[in-house]
Amino acid sequence: MAGHPRPTVRRRKLGSEFKRLREAAGVKMDDAAERIGGDKSKISRQENGRQGMNKLEAEALLDLYGVEDERLRTALITMAREGRRKGWWAQYSDILQARLEEQISIESDAAKILAFQSLVIPGLFQTAEYATEVIRSYDKGASSDEELNSLISVRMTRQEIFQRVNAPHHVCILDEAVLRREVGGPEIMAAQLDKLIEVSNPPKLTIQVIPFGQGWHPGLSGPYTIYSYPDPMELDVVKIGYLDGSLFLEEDAAVERFRLAFDELRASAQPVRQSLELIRTVAREYRQRT
Repeated sequence: MAGHPRPTVRRRKLGSEFKRLREAAGVKMDDAAERIGGDKSKISRQENGRQGMNKLEAEALLDLYGVEDERLRTALITMAREGRRKGWWAQYSDILQARLEEQISIESDAAKILAFQSLVIPGLFQTAEYATEVIRSYDKGASSDEELNSLISVRMTRQEIFQRVNAPHHVCILDEAVLRREVGGPEIMAAQLDKLIEVSNPPKLTIQVIPFGQGWHPGLSGPYTIYSYPDPMELDVVKIGYLDGSLFLEEDAAVERFRLAFDELRASAQPVRQSLELIRTVAREYRQRT
């Protein structure tokens, strides 16, 4: 709909919280609209995530709904304020697809990221050279060197979340196939595996590998990522990638199934020390071929 952007997960969550609070307080949409100087359709758009709200609107509605919990008020007001702020990726909006913009937004806000990958090294850990090969293969829209360089720059900038004071806790589980799937040649692969070892910093950033010898494991159905956010919002989102986009799941039951599956994946993976040794071994094998 023109004028009303595609709702992000964060804005949908914000809207659903305000809808829940309004209904719990027994306030009609017309009364809520009057409090912020709008109309019923504006409240509807805000509650379904099609339109954001500013700090003053959030405060006015929370007062109207009788919300006194300071922790919840602060979380909602902060989410409303930051939801209207453009992220660093806005400068690349002309080349980024909407699904990738949403993923970066979700990723940048997360307090915890649980990822399983069976195909390629996750973007958050890719070297520029490895990323170049992946983007050339997957993103046919990168028709010029300028666009390709911009997409690589986006991928590298995403990795800066680990340099923040409030960097997310990250657990990444890789199938051994990811290590042995040669992307760009042995030299690029050796450097890429070196980077995995370099960034590993348990328990804050943990990388584990499920070896071929493990046989069947619950990740064989495909890669996915779980993003979690701080209380009191208690927002968890699962991202599942497919050929032409990504699916984001927010329903509690669906998220819980993926969380239980991730617990099984961690149990199937080698401990951190053995995982890093396997990565070193494969890196040496690549280096012997250079």
